[in-house]
Amino acid sequence: MKPADTCMSLTIPGVTHVRSGKVREVFDTGDALLVVATDRISAFDCIMPNGIPGKGKILTQLSAWWFDRFSSAIHHHVITTDAGAFPSSLADCRDRLEGRSMLVRRARVIPVECVARGYLIGSGWKDYQATGRVCGIPLREGYRLADKLDAPLFTPAAKADEGHDENISFDEVVRVCGRETAQRLRELTLKLYREAAEYAETRGIILADTKFEFGIDEEGNLMLIDEILTPDSSRYWPRDSYQPGTSPPSFDKQFVRDYLERLSWNKTPPAPELPPEIVDRTREKYIEVFQRITGQEPVL
Repeated sequence: MKPADTCMSLTIPGVTHVRSGKVREVFDTGDALLVVATDRISAFDCIMPNGIPGKGKILTQLSAWWFDRFSSAIHHHVITTDAGAFPSSLADCRDRLEGRSMLVRRARVIPVECVARGYLIGSGWKDYQATGRVCGIPLREGYRLADKLDAPLFTPAAKADEGHDENISFDEVVRVCGRETAQRLRELTLKLYREAAEYAETRGIILADTKFEFGIDEEGNLMLIDEILTPDSSRYWPRDSYQPGTSPPSFDKQFVRDYLERLSWNKTPPAPELPPEIVDRTREKYIEVFQRITGQEPVL
């Protein structure tokens, strides 16, 4: 793909821009919101100056696949991903939006990242080594790096506008949104994780951990929102190379992080440009996990 095929930003004349995230742009279409996934990639809370061609389309299409799979189990925010069905105000840019956009219902976002961990890796492993706990939850002795946990854990975090999200206790979730909602968030997070992990196993993939976000719709109902079960929000490992006691290769942007760790960069802006071979290999990883999960090819 040529650089011109990489979508790093997007404006829609005549349509109100609501906010920008590290990857997504959100627009107000009147009755709904339009969420557009760019090809931006971030690491260590910094957006890289060049993106991964097609990444936004892969993220959107994989999210849409999972939303459709869970549609009978939980209320979610997706109205349509078909740009041909978008409002007429978006007609002039449908070609740019196709494959990387979702028209979604409005929601009052619950400010909690609902994280499910099925394996001991990353910050959870560091926490366990230091305290014998993960996010305050005591674990038995004897776990190794990347071991499967005896049971998946719900380890929520407070959403941060900038920087890292901060791990919080279940009691803090109760304080933020009430006991009934907090219990429902924990229940749904673990249920969705278990179902997704079981399916991923049939495709030769381990879902080590993931995060979900929820909101309240205009009728007061709990609703699954944002992206779900993408390589940006989840840690996917190939089953055939999994070996407890070692850090498994990953389908997510850990490949980019590993490259950046080898540089003298101090992990503050401006971030260095990613070389072509890192861009290409990262793109291949995103495409491969899409293919393995869905059994399909992403429309790029």
